[in-house]
Amino acid sequence: MEAQRLLTLDSCRAMALRNNKQLSVSKVKQEIAANLRRSARTKYLPHVNALGSYMHTNKEISILNNDQKDFLTGMGTSLVQSEGFQTGMSTMSETMNTVAPLLAQLGVPLEELQALSAQMQQMPESMRTKLNGVGEKIVDAFRTDTRNIWAGSIMLTQPVFMGGSIVALNRLADINEKLAQNGIDAKEQATIYATDKAYWQVVSLRHKQRLAQAYLDLVKQLDENVHKMIDEGVATRSDGLSVDVKVNEAEMTLTKVNDGLVLSRMLLCQTIGLPVNEQIILPEEEAESVAAVVLTPQLDVAQALENRPELKQLENMTDMSRQATNILKAGNLPMVALTGGYSVSNPNTFNGFEKKFAGFWNVGVLVRIPVWNWGDVMYKVRASKGATTILRLELEEAKEKIELQTTQTVYQMDEANKRLTMAESNVKRADENLRTANLGFSEGVITPTTVMEAQTAWLQAKSQMIDAEIDVRLSQVNLKKAMGALRANE
Repeated sequence: MEAQRLLTLDSCRAMALRNNKQLSVSKVKQEIAANLRRSARTKYLPHVNALGSYMHTNKEISILNNDQKDFLTGMGTSLVQSEGFQTGMSTMSETMNTVAPLLAQLGVPLEELQALSAQMQQMPESMRTKLNGVGEKIVDAFRTDTRNIWAGSIMLTQPVFMGGSIVALNRLADINEKLAQNGIDAKEQATIYATDKAYWQVVSLRHKQRLAQAYLDLVKQLDENVHKMIDEGVATRSDGLSVDVKVNEAEMTLTKVNDGLVLSRMLLCQTIGLPVNEQIILPEEEAESVAAVVLTPQLDVAQALENRPELKQLENMTDMSRQATNILKAGNLPMVALTGGYSVSNPNTFNGFEKKFAGFWNVGVLVRIPVWNWGDVMYKVRASKGATTILRLELEEAKEKIELQTTQTVYQMDEANKRLTMAESNVKRADENLRTANLGFSEGVITPTTVMEAQTAWLQAKSQMIDAEIDVRLSQVNLKKAMGALRANE
C-alpha cells in the first residue's frame, strides 16, 4: 500500500488532460489558427517588397547600326576624298599660285608665303584626322555598354478594394480559430469521459474482486462443512462433488476478475499518461460501496444544443464554407490597389547612358477588372454553395441526433437510479436468504444445494449492486457529456 500511488478522480482527469497526445495536437492546431488569423490581418496593410538583379550579356545594345558607325568614324576621310573638296582645294592652290607673286611684290616675306602654302597642302589631312576623331567620339557617346546590368527597386502596394476577399479571408481566419478552440473543448470532454470510464471500471472490478473473494470463502467454508458431513455419513458424495464444482467456478471467477483488474489499471495508467505498470490505488476501491449519489435528471435540450462542441464545430465549418464562397465571388469583381516605389539601375538612361546608379520615384493605381473567364468563377461559386448546403444539412441532422441522445441519456440515468434502488432491495433479500440458508444448513434442515443456490443468488445480487452503482456514476457522466457540460473540475 505504501508503494502504491493514491489517485483521485480529479487528479486522474487533470493528468489525462495534461498528458493526452491528441489534446496536445488540438492545442497546436489552435496556435496555428491564431497565427493564420494574425497573417490574415496583414492583408489590410501596405506591403513593401525589394527586388535586386544583376545580368551579364555577351552583346550590348547598340543605338547606331554598323553603317552609321562606319560613316561617323570615316566622315573626315569621306569629306577629303569628295569631289567638291578636291575641286575646292585645287581652286585654292591655283589662287595661291596667282596671289603669291603679288604678295611678294607687296613685301610679304618668302618664308611666310612658303609656310602658308605648306599649311594649305596639309589642311586635307588635318581635316580628315579631326573629323574622324569627332566621329569616333560620337560613336563612343552612343555606346550603351549594357553587358553588365544592375537593377533594383522597392515597391509598396496598398490594397484599396479586393472584391471583399480580404474581409472574407479575415472572417474565415476568425472562424478557424474558434473551430480550433471548439476542437480543444471536444477533445477535453472526450478525454474526461474516457478517463471516468476507465476509473470507474477499475473501481467496479476491485469491488467485484472483493466480492469474488468473499464468495470463494463462502463456498470453501461450505465445501469444508459438506466434507465433514460426508465423513460423518450425513451427506452424500454427490453433494461434495457439487460443492467442489462451485469452488472451482468461484476460483475461476476470481482469476478472471484479477486479470480484468490488472488490465483495467493498465488502461487507466495509459489514459492518464503513467507507465502501464505503475502501482496506483483509487480511494473508492477500499470503500464498502461505491456510494453513488442519486440525482434527478433534468432534460434541457436547448442547453445541449448551445454547449455541445461538436455542434459548434459544425456551425464553424458551415460559416467557413460561406466565407470561402465570398472569396470565390471576389474573382468576378474589380480589384483596386495603390502602388508606389523607387527603381534604380546601372547603367541608367536619365542623362544619356551613364555607368552609375540612378533611379526615379513612381506612384500609380492598379485596377484589375475581370472581363471573361468562361464561367470559371461561377462554377466554383456554385460548387462552394453546394458544399455549404451539405454542411448545413449535416448540422441540422446533428442537432436532431443530439436532441435524441440527450433525451435517451435522461431516461438512461433515470433507469440507472431505478436499478440501483432495486439492487439495494435485492441485496437485502439475498443477505436474508443466505442467512436463513446457512442457519437451516447448520440445523440440518436444508441441503447443500439450497445453500449453494442462496450463495449464487447473493453473489448475483451483490454483483448487480456494484454494476448499478457504477451505472449511476457513468449515467451522470453521460448526461453531462450529452449536455456539453463535462468539465475537469465538475
